[in-house]
Amino acid sequence: MRTYCLEVSGDFACFTRPEMKVERVSYDVITPSSARAVFESILWKPAIRWYVEKIEVLKPIRWVSIRRNEVGAVVSVRNAQEAMNKGSGKLALSIEDERQQRAGLFLRDAAYRIHAYFELLPNAGENNTMGKFLDMFERRAAKGQCINQPYLGCREFACDFRLVDMTQPQPVPIAETRDLGFMLYDMDYTKVADPQPRFFRAQLENGVLNVPTWNSEEIRG
Repeated sequence: MRTYCLEVSGDFACFTRPEMKVERVSYDVITPSSARAVFESILWKPAIRWYVEKIEVLKPIRWVSIRRNEVGAVVSVRNAQEAMNKGSGKLALSIEDERQQRAGLFLRDAAYRIHAYFELLPNAGENNTMGKFLDMFERRAAKGQCINQPYLGCREFACDFRLVDMTQPQPVPIAETRDLGFMLYDMDYTKVADPQPRFFRAQLENGVLNVPTWNSEEIRG
């Protein structure tokens, strides 16, 4: 098992708290699921699974309130089923008709160092080896290549990334310790038809958030 470190940064970030039903309000720090998505944007294969170990906060936690336009509806599942059965139907959404203006409390000028590793899944197959995927990730990350543009919580908040050589001196995390409360860990897809959110009690210690393992007793459904 080899752990990699990515440094990611962006002008804005929003790791939405699920308890906020209307307005978007971000967690104080990037969530493990969002951090995992950054690694998957560089290398994702059905044969592997990424796990985040540690998150280092590199810049002070700062907030900004932004009002923006959002689409307030989704395409009806019933309409989609009827269109599939009939071969035609109305599936389009008019942005002008469904536009809503909402306020959001986002992070600004965010930067993190994310430490993560991947494991081969049991059904990986003989042709999929650990060395093969290690080489693929290192090559892509070193060149700044990705499958899709990494982002910080919301797709409109694209971020920059670089592969960090931890043998070289790096900037220290922020000198801040606080209880971040219960944070979204990830989604449990054991029941594919009904995925469930999992949470953990997040503690920031001198700018470092240590992430428990998936099977840890700290993870709660």
